[in-house]
Amino acid sequence: MLYHAIYLPPGAAPPPRESVHSPELARYVQDWGRVEDIGYLANEEEPQCSVGAAWLRLMTKEEPGYGYVDDATPELSIAVLPLHRGRGLGTLLLKYLLDEADVRFKAVSLSVSVDNPAVRIYERAGFKVVSKAGMSLTMNRLSTSRC
Repeated sequence: MLYHAIYLPPGAAPPPRESVHSPELARYVQDWGRVEDIGYLANEEEPQCSVGAAWLRLMTKEEPGYGYVDDATPELSIAVLPLHRGRGLGTLLLKYLLDEADVRFKAVSLSVSVDNPAVRIYERAGFKVVSKAGMSLTMNRLSTSRC
C-alpha cells in the first residue's frame, strides 16, 4: 500500500516500485507493529484483497517523515488503490483512524501535495496547514477528545 500512498498528479509518470525501499519512504512501514503504530485495512471480499489502508506512525527528529511536526505527533499515511478511489473509502478509513488517534495522541500530522484533491478531505477532517515547502504542505490536526 505504501506505493499507492505516493501522490501522482494527472499525467505524471509513476515512480519505480523500488522507490518504497528508500529510507525516506520505508520508515513509514518498516518494522510495522510498534506499540504506537495504528492502522486499518479496507478489504474486498471477492477476490479477497486489500484495496486501501490508513496508518499512523510516530517519527523522530533523527528520522523524520515528510509531515514531521515533533516526536509526539504521529504522521498519517493513506492509500486507496486507483480503481477504488472516489467512492469515499479513503474518507472512511481516515475517520476510523482519527477516532482511535484522538484517544491516544494530542495531534496527528501529514504531508500532502498542494495540488492533491485530498487536501479538501483533510481540511474537512480538521487538519490545518502549519507549513509549506515548495509544492508540499504539512498539516496538523489537534485531537478532539484530549485536553
